Amino acid sequence: MSSDPWGRVDETGTVYVRTADGEKVVGSWQAGSPEEALAYFERKYDGLVVEIGLLERRVRTTDLSAKDAMTAIEHLRTQVDEHHAVGDLAALRKRLDALVAVVESRREERKAAKAKQSEEARTAKEALVAEAEELAASEQWRSAGERLRALVDTWKGLPRLDRKTDDELWHRFSHARSAFSKRRKAHFASLDAQREDARKAKEKLVAEAEALSGSTDWGPTAARYRELMQDWKSAGRAQREAEDELWARFRGAQDVFFQARSEVFAERDAEQAGNLTLKEELAAEAEKLLPVTDLKAARAAFRSINERWEAIGHVPRDARPKIESRMHAVERAIQDAEESEWRRTNPEARARAAGLTGQLQAAVDKLQEQVDKARAAGNTAKADKLAKELEGRKALLDQALKGLEEFGG
Repeated sequence: MSSDPWGRVDETGTVYVRTADGEKVVGSWQAGSPEEALAYFERKYDGLVVEIGLLERRVRTTDLSAKDAMTAIEHLRTQVDEHHAVGDLAALRKRLDALVAVVESRREERKAAKAKQSEEARTAKEALVAEAEELAASEQWRSAGERLRALVDTWKGLPRLDRKTDDELWHRFSHARSAFSKRRKAHFASLDAQREDARKAKEKLVAEAEALSGSTDWGPTAARYRELMQDWKSAGRAQREAEDELWARFRGAQDVFFQARSEVFAERDAEQAGNLTLKEELAAEAEKLLPVTDLKAARAAFRSINERWEAIGHVPRDARPKIESRMHAVERAIQDAEESEWRRTNPEARARAAGLTGQLQAAVDKLQEQVDKARAAGNTAKADKLAKELEGRKALLDQALKGLEEFGG
């Protein structure tokens, strides 16, 4: 018979392991000496030690799931409980019990982390919904539309919540987007209707202009053309393609008439040349108004220039497009400045910009306070994470402040 501190082999070749509950049969050995039998089952024990060590390392250093870890633990526990190895089996059970406690602790940590992540995602989605609902009332069609598309991308990047909460928030989010799209569609449909009305009105003006193009009643017809031009300006703009085509016909009809008049009154060529000189001087005077720095003064000055322009007679036909385009360029620049001023002084846009700035400032202050508390508590990891988020909020705040400066405050 052969033995060691943890087991023995009797005369029949039966191998035993010593436990706190007494000896347990490990197996039978007939192929060699008792020492070889003990060595064989001790190696099996060493194998269990290695497997448990590997599992401990996996639990500590990898993202092994609690379910898979518990399955592996129970598999090893079964091998230990079946007593097919010689060694300190009680120590192995203690290590497995300790590992169970670690797995359970990890399970609770992951559960808490998942709950925290879910809460953060819920908060983030609620913020997206709130912003989308605010944007739904916006009339900044382009910028609000772009922002809503950006919010959708942000939403897609957030984790899903429980089905009920996620569906409810998505319904509100989707409803806000739909409401904005519906209002924008209605707005542009209204613009289309206005442009269609303008097209019909201008078609009538073109028809009359073309009917007058052959008139030789120079004075009244020229006066009527001036009235038609005023009516044209008052009619509003049609769709771009129709506008360009109708304008070409309208101007073409006038050109036919005035060219005929020019031919009849050839002696007026000199006068028209003089008119061109005067209009070139007025165009140069108008161009000095650019860039517009004082909108009110520029508008008044251009009105005066335009009145003098209108008081001047026709210029040679081949010079007309170039000289008129110079005046039109100044007029468009002043109109653009007027639109920019209106947007800048729009109280609703100002209020929205100020509200967003206030919200971002409050968020920055709160995050700064959280960073300070985390650092004071020695929680460097949390402080660093909050600091990164703080940097992002500060960048948004800087952008919002710049946008608010455009409103003059």
